Amino acid sequence: MAVNQDDVSVTHQPGPNEMQDPMMRAELRRASVWFGLAIAVALVVLLIQPLLLIFAGLVVASMLDGGTRLIRRVVPIPRGLALLLVMLLVIAFVGGVVYLTGVEIAAQAEQLRQTLETQAIRLSRWLTGLGIMPQAADLQGLAQQALGSVGRVTSFIGGALGALASFFLVIVIGLFVAIEPRLYERGLQWMVPIGSRDQFAITLARMARTMRVLLAGRLAGMVFEGFITWILLSIAGVPMALLLGILTGILAFIPNIGAFISGVLMVAVGFSAGPTEGLWAIVIYFVVQNFDGYVLLPLIAKHTVDMPPALTISSQILASTLFGFLGLALADPIVAMIKVALERKSEQAAMAGIGKPPASTRARAKPPVRRRRAKPTA
Repeated sequence: MAVNQDDVSVTHQPGPNEMQDPMMRAELRRASVWFGLAIAVALVVLLIQPLLLIFAGLVVASMLDGGTRLIRRVVPIPRGLALLLVMLLVIAFVGGVVYLTGVEIAAQAEQLRQTLETQAIRLSRWLTGLGIMPQAADLQGLAQQALGSVGRVTSFIGGALGALASFFLVIVIGLFVAIEPRLYERGLQWMVPIGSRDQFAITLARMARTMRVLLAGRLAGMVFEGFITWILLSIAGVPMALLLGILTGILAFIPNIGAFISGVLMVAVGFSAGPTEGLWAIVIYFVVQNFDGYVLLPLIAKHTVDMPPALTISSQILASTLFGFLGLALADPIVAMIKVALERKSEQAAMAGIGKPPASTRARAKPPVRRRRAKPTA
């Protein structure tokens, strides 16, 4: 009986369900990539709050590292000693503020809550009289919900115990990263393929520098807004000037939205004392914000990531909707890091020649060379 050679070759080839089939292995490899990507996205969604806390720790580490570098520029001392000096200065500043103004801040926080509730009731009655809000109870309920968020902010300023554990973890993570940042940079580079580690190191260095400069500018703006607001409100006779200055300085960390919230607080407290104080609060708010927006922020943006205001507000809205208050506070640094990474990727693509027109196209695009006529000889 003759044996067909085609049948023998077919029986010795791997089937489509065997791992020896090259197509099967390629498809399985492709499916594993997509499956791993889906798992990574699911883990990010489930672990977004811990990831935001870790990123907040990196933000704190950037602040400490920036202060350490600044001290070492002035005084050539070891890095560990400079970092210790930065920590001692921060502890001394916070402790001094709490010791000197702690009782006054606590009393003004309670007074601020009562003042905002009174102003909300007055506003509801005024709108009811105009017929805009027929049921005053609905507006009062909305006002109480809005005041609940303000109450959370003031309770956080007074030392809320609910966020103490998270705050402590953020500080610890930031401190450990700031002590030896090169250790964690090498760890991140180790996770990247060998051929891409040099470029990844450049991207990390640019991200770190951008973060330091961005946060240094933010801290400068926070101190300026808080101090100037406190001084001007005290001169104008607006109540709770110290607490309003502290809240304005803290909320300045969140651009645009933080300024709007601090402005609402200042105007509400100002008009609770009288129309003159309310008008002065409005004037002070616009003076401080215009100087910060047209003088201070452009100087900061000149040396760091210059992000459009619409992009900043949009990212803050999305981050606050998805991740809450922590996402709102960290939206700007996150977008800045993404922008640096995209710019670096574009730079690498340009260096590799991606996106350039073909040589034949470039040759056709060149203008024709005009040849000079030879001058007639006598």
